[in-house]
Amino acid sequence: MDLRERIKAATKQAMKDKDSERLSTLRLITAAVKDRDIAARAEGNDDGVEDAELLSILAKMVKQRRESARTYEEGGRLDLAEAELAEIPIIEEFLPKPLNDEEVSQAVDAAVREVGASSIRDMGRVMGVLKTRYQGRMDFGAVGPMVKDRLAAAG
Repeated sequence: MDLRERIKAATKQAMKDKDSERLSTLRLITAAVKDRDIAARAEGNDDGVEDAELLSILAKMVKQRRESARTYEEGGRLDLAEAELAEIPIIEEFLPKPLNDEEVSQAVDAAVREVGASSIRDMGRVMGVLKTRYQGRMDFGAVGPMVKDRLAAAG
């Protein structure tokens, strides 16, 4: 079952279960996907976006929820922070299992070897390979400095 079908099935099930919080989050996911599909159609892609792009949307939604929750906590609005944090596990259900630290390290090494990276100037190519293969499975904000360190040591 592809990602769109899984989201649609989960939405139907949440309606049947009368789970309003889950349903609300699933509808936010559906709205974000439709927005991206509309933008893709404007660019000439009538089929909408592919699963890799959907994973990117979901990863971005998780990141937004974490940032919002932190902001709410700093502002003393724990009720709003809890609401944001409650949405994260629902969104993450549709993301592939994240890589552990060792798997991330191995993926970085493999990408460096694959592109023949020898200096920091090759960082963009290495990150491009990683983003293509591991979208939604690793935190690229944390991986960037790791790649930079590896390339600095190599060069």
